[in-house]
Amino acid sequence: MGELERHCPPLEKRLFCLAPPPKDYKIPIKWPLSRDYVWRSNVNHTYLAEVKGGQNWVHEKDQLWWFPGGGTHFKHGASEYIQRLGHMITNETGDLRSAGVVQVLDVGCGVASFSAYLLPLDIRTMSFAPKDGHENQIQFALERGIGAMIAAMGTKQLPYPSESFEMIHCSRCRIDFHENGNLLFLLMILPLILQMIQ
Repeated sequence: MGELERHCPPLEKRLFCLAPPPKDYKIPIKWPLSRDYVWRSNVNHTYLAEVKGGQNWVHEKDQLWWFPGGGTHFKHGASEYIQRLGHMITNETGDLRSAGVVQVLDVGCGVASFSAYLLPLDIRTMSFAPKDGHENQIQFALERGIGAMIAAMGTKQLPYPSESFEMIHCSRCRIDFHENGNLLFLLMILPLILQMIQ
């Protein structure tokens, strides 16, 4: 972990300090290519890639990390998953944007492939990861050019006003929305229903 440590020099040399980039850091790959590739030297998490590679989240490819757009819940790819979500909401076009979805909060985002595939649809996202063993995945998201943050859900309120997002996506929240007569699910969709009635 020491090689990932970056800090400012001693106080007498700190006047115009910028935290130095990691060794061998390269100028990031520009969007839209960064949706699928980032430089390995910019995000040096080989172990994380080994663990997530079997889940089709990220793979090593020469000097690059490759994001195939798959993942634990995107068995047929993120694009197909997004289209299925759209069909569930609209029952017609499958277009989330025409259903009024403009801003999405992606909770437990992993390497942010869901967000990466929403950006070309002109849907803005904030990828959010809990402060746990998976927080290093946020570095992949940021290097890809996707807005992302880490926070402990149990101790902090998210810094967004109510109704900031039209959709909250959580593929692995481990929350049973069906308990207590679907109460959590109903509370979650009530604002959407009220908006549709007006």
